[in-house]
Amino acid sequence: MTSKRADGRKSGDIRPIDASSGVQKHAEGSVLFAMGETRVVCAATIEERVPPFLRGGGKGWVTAEYSMLPRATNTRVAREGRTGKVQGRTHEIQRLIGRSLRAVVDFEALGERTVTVDCDVLQADGGTRTASINGAWIALWQACRRLVAKGAISRNPVLDHVVAVSVGIVGGRVLADLDYSEDSAADVDMNVVMTGDGRLIEVQGTAEREPFTREQLDAMLSVAAAAGKKIRKAQRHFAEGGGR
Repeated sequence: MTSKRADGRKSGDIRPIDASSGVQKHAEGSVLFAMGETRVVCAATIEERVPPFLRGGGKGWVTAEYSMLPRATNTRVAREGRTGKVQGRTHEIQRLIGRSLRAVVDFEALGERTVTVDCDVLQADGGTRTASINGAWIALWQACRRLVAKGAISRNPVLDHVVAVSVGIVGGRVLADLDYSEDSAADVDMNVVMTGDGRLIEVQGTAEREPFTREQLDAMLSVAAAAGKKIRKAQRHFAEGGGR
């Protein structure tokens, strides 16, 4: 029998997912998204303009920004606006979120407009980038659904789900959706971003100690694929107005 983790989960289990839509009334789409103790507010803004390199081409754009509130972690982190520079980790994560969302958007169907999804971490307990991507998809889908309802576009340009999950090897075991205590002790740490039908968008994997094998990589991808199906189901539920 597979031994349970500190929080009672089995190796392939994800943390409980919860979401509350409409948390920012002025945003075209917004959600407070939680995976376990990690909580992120994701808000989508639609603007009737595109970056200069897209003007006149009839296509839209999707981008993202990411930040972490000072007390999202166990010690206070200075606001990046106060330090005068955006940290490299922040750049990396917001570019990942943007790339992930763009992978499933029909930009011609969106038209010449930009959707910016802001992801602000309220509380971090591992997996902030994956939780941000999962919540950002809900906010994006809702914002585009609003465009359809207004008659601005004929169909939702979001063609598929985007789901993201962390996986890793901790103590010789492949685990899904690592919390902070597991992530900090992991021998291998990986983030997997997929479409709803299981195609890979991005895989970020690092051996923190010993290199990992191809067999271990395949095992982690298999665990990620199974976890992605559960996340997709939760996304659809909350995007359609289910839950709180």
